[in-house]
Order: sequence, then C-alpha cells, then structure tokens
Amino acid sequence: MPAFFVANGLFFIYWGIQFKKRLILSGLVLLTGITFISKFYKFSGKEYVKDEKDFSVMSYNVRLFNVFKWLDRDDIPSNIKGFIDEKDPDILCIQEYSNSAHLDLKVYPHRYIFIDGKKIKTGQAIFSKFPIIDEGNIIFPKSDNNVVYADIKRGKDIIRVYNMHLQSIKISPDVSEISDDIDNVNQKKSQRIYARISKGFTQQQEQAEIFKEHIKKCNYPIIICGDMNNSPFSYVYRNIKGKLKDAFEEAGEGFGATYKFKYYPARIDYIFTDSKMKVKQFESFSDFENSDHYPIMTRLSVE
Repeated sequence: MPAFFVANGLFFIYWGIQFKKRLILSGLVLLTGITFISKFYKFSGKEYVKDEKDFSVMSYNVRLFNVFKWLDRDDIPSNIKGFIDEKDPDILCIQEYSNSAHLDLKVYPHRYIFIDGKKIKTGQAIFSKFPIIDEGNIIFPKSDNNVVYADIKRGKDIIRVYNMHLQSIKISPDVSEISDDIDNVNQKKSQRIYARISKGFTQQQEQAEIFKEHIKKCNYPIIICGDMNNSPFSYVYRNIKGKLKDAFEEAGEGFGATYKFKYYPARIDYIFTDSKMKVKQFESFSDFENSDHYPIMTRLSVE
C-alpha cells in the first residue's frame, strides 16, 4: 500500500510536468488515498505532556518467551522483564503468554491469566496496578486462540480491558522460504498457501463477529489490546475497531511496525480505546527484537 501511493505521487509529478489529463486521475487517486495514509504512516506524533491523571497501557506478543528457541538466545525472558520494568506500564497485556518463563512481575498485584491448549500451553494475560473486580474469557470454536478481559477499577472509574489473539493466517514461514525469484514458487505450494490464508481469514472473521457480540453487552468504557494478525485495511480491523480510537492513528509516529516481516513494516497489533478516552502518546518499539512481534504502548486519560 505505501508503494502504491509513492508510485501515484511520482505519476502525479510526471503528468504535471507533461501537462497531461492523466494528472487529474492521479490526483484523484491520491486524494482518495489520503484518508488511508494515517493507517500505516504518521508524519509526527503528539508531544506528550505528563499529567498525574494519565495511565499507560502496553501490549506485547511475547511468542512464549522463546521457549522453543526460535531465536538462538537464552536472554529473552530477562530482556522482556527488563523492558517491562523500564517502561513500567500501569496495565500490561501479553499475548502468547507462557508460565515457563517464571517472570517476576510482583509490581502488578492484580492479574488475570488464562492458559489453554492441547499440545502447547499458551494464552493471554492481563497485569494491572489497579484492582480487577471481574474477569473472564471468550473461547473461539475450533481454535486455540481466545480473548481475556478484566474489569479494572481505577479511582472512581471502571474500565474493561480486552486482550485478544486472533487466528494466524500462518503465511510467515512460507514467505521466508520463498526466494527473491517469485517464479520459483511452484503451483502446489501456492495452492497450499492460498488455502491456509483463506481458512485463516474465515476464522478471523468468525472470531471478530463473536467478539463484537460480546462487547455489545459491556456497559463500561473499553480498551482493546492484542494481536489481530491482520492489517489496518482488513474487514477484521474495521469490524473490531468500529467507532473506537486507534491509538497509533491518534498519537503514533512513523510506520508503527509491530511485526517482524521481511518485505514491509507490518502493523497487526493494536490498542483501541473508547471515545471517552484521550490518547496522549503512542509508541511502537521496533528496535526491541525479542519476539516476532514488537511491544506497543500508549498513554491515556479519561475525559
């Protein structure tokens, strides 16, 4: 998508120099695309002015703390622990959580952890410095993916925080195996990739519908964190976001990449906030490489 707009920009300049009518077409395409630019690139973030009433939320898919040694390193759990300590979020949402790391997060006296799975025990976790007065989960059919939520009491306010991990389309391993010569990809492999992506998208859509039905019953302001495994241009993104604020769009900067992908800066992890909240800052830590995802963090205030 970014390359599409760059190409149109170059055509716009070219046709302008040549005084061609196609200048109008390229201009219209660019104007139409302006509304989508903020979904993948922000030219400048908001200047953050600290206020004691603000609170921070971090979301991070930790990939089981590298328990299966995807990265040939032993320092992943300690690095993640150090990063969390340094950034010190008030509310921490972790996807693909595992008890295997034995992380010492005593700074969070309130937590809800849901671990499930037949072969690999993993799940989602919410850690909070504020009291949790209620909690629960949403189980998706025929999937190890799920959502957890916690009703968090912060002063006089009660906020529901959802932490989700939607179905993966499982394309990354195959993409990394494909050589730069795309013609080398055989038909059978292409068909397998297509079938897997189609199945993943279908499951994601079903999961999004189940989730939307659940949040309709919530009477509190909500925050949604998580790995949605899809782009900001997808049906799943639009359906789940609805009228909520995308923290990156509100206060982010640059591409806001959240996933380590070879071919472009992918944004598939999000923090959505209720319209009653003000997004004062958003950061994506793409230089912190201790998972296949990058941590994201926002600072909020309740208006």
